[in-house]
Amino acid sequence: MSRSQSNKITHVTAREVLDSRGFPTVEVEVALEDPKHAGEMVTGRAIVPSGASTGEGEALELRDGDKKRYLGKGVLTAVGKVKEKIGPALLGRDFAKQTLLDDALRDLDGTPNKANMGANAILGVSMAFARACALSQRIPLYHHLAEVFGSKGVTLPVPMMNILNGGKHADNGLAIQEFMIVPVGFDRFSNALRAGVEVFHRLKAILHSKGLATGVGDEGGFAPVFTGEKPHEQALSAIMQAISDAGYKAGKDIFLALDAAASEFTEGDKSRSQYRFEEKQLSSKDMVGVYSQWVETYPILSIEDGLAEHDWDGWAMLTQNLSSACQLVGDDLFVTNTEYLKKGIAQNIANAVLIKLNQIGTVTETLETMKLAAQNQYTAIASHRSGETEDVFIADLAVGTDCGQIKTGSASRTDRLAKYNQLLRIEEQLGKNAKYAGASAFPPSVSKGRGLK
Repeated sequence: MSRSQSNKITHVTAREVLDSRGFPTVEVEVALEDPKHAGEMVTGRAIVPSGASTGEGEALELRDGDKKRYLGKGVLTAVGKVKEKIGPALLGRDFAKQTLLDDALRDLDGTPNKANMGANAILGVSMAFARACALSQRIPLYHHLAEVFGSKGVTLPVPMMNILNGGKHADNGLAIQEFMIVPVGFDRFSNALRAGVEVFHRLKAILHSKGLATGVGDEGGFAPVFTGEKPHEQALSAIMQAISDAGYKAGKDIFLALDAAASEFTEGDKSRSQYRFEEKQLSSKDMVGVYSQWVETYPILSIEDGLAEHDWDGWAMLTQNLSSACQLVGDDLFVTNTEYLKKGIAQNIANAVLIKLNQIGTVTETLETMKLAAQNQYTAIASHRSGETEDVFIADLAVGTDCGQIKTGSASRTDRLAKYNQLLRIEEQLGKNAKYAGASAFPPSVSKGRGLK
């Protein structure tokens, strides 16, 4: 349980900073009275990420829209909301728990999707407050989040490393947005991370030998242009070769995972989903057939957003066909929102939920979604966004909630590696208490069906 203590807010400010794509985002600082030293303060700081591939149900990210400044993507309006509205409403108030602070933020906004203050403004305050609370208690953030969540906070997550980019994250013609490797078969996070990095570098050598580009996309994975037939299977085969060349066994040490982001390649009427895939128009049933074939051919352990967010009938078909062989993750489908997740649970749709703080807008609501997932045997994956920053909050979130999985990009770009480095520090801090999630991170039916140990 979380500690009940004095968390009197003495200062709130915000500024416009830049994310990994060079676009503005919101940074917030929240200061509390230091309970250990009278008259002094502890200050928590947080930077809010931003997504390119977004679900329609996400909380509203407030942008200025001034085309003369940062192509309309400035966030001075959101910064102003923190300084002129949120800060004055919070100053001098004592919030004993994270839930009380977040409830106050939601009340101040007064809209279902945080359209008044902006989810980027609200989340910055929520995250910075959590970090300040940890500092005031003289404990690591993951430890504080474990107390809030009611978990042990000792599980290092399996990294889902996006080593080849497509979709909205790269201009290479691939419909599938992320091709990931999942190093499950290791005893420690540090060993799993090393294996993933080694495969990443082997993949670079393979692409180079084929005369393919080795530049990287938004999340640090390579973004080559595969020509000829079945480019997606060419990508999968290249990754399989990289695993082997690195000295590991695909389907034992390292598995594959996909983020299709299928909402981005739908065509026509959203109520009857059609998909533009490899220059063909495919139905939901056709797409399920494609995934089923791939799962039989390659050791694919997880598929995220395999169908569009409005294609609930298609999702039902996908779940019926593949849920015993594959983790089926709802991202655009659930947008870290308990209401959407409840609908999925009621209809037996998917078996996992992606967790993105800025989709919902507060730490409390994020944790509520993760609790709902756990209560209904859905796995949860702490996730970055394509527009990331040096903030490592999600690394602490993954450990603090013992969720067992994290998506934070490839083995390049400091905005991605910062999270991996934080997890290495946490593993060291936990020492003998550190546990690597491994196969236990995945739905039991999938672990059993794929022979995970």
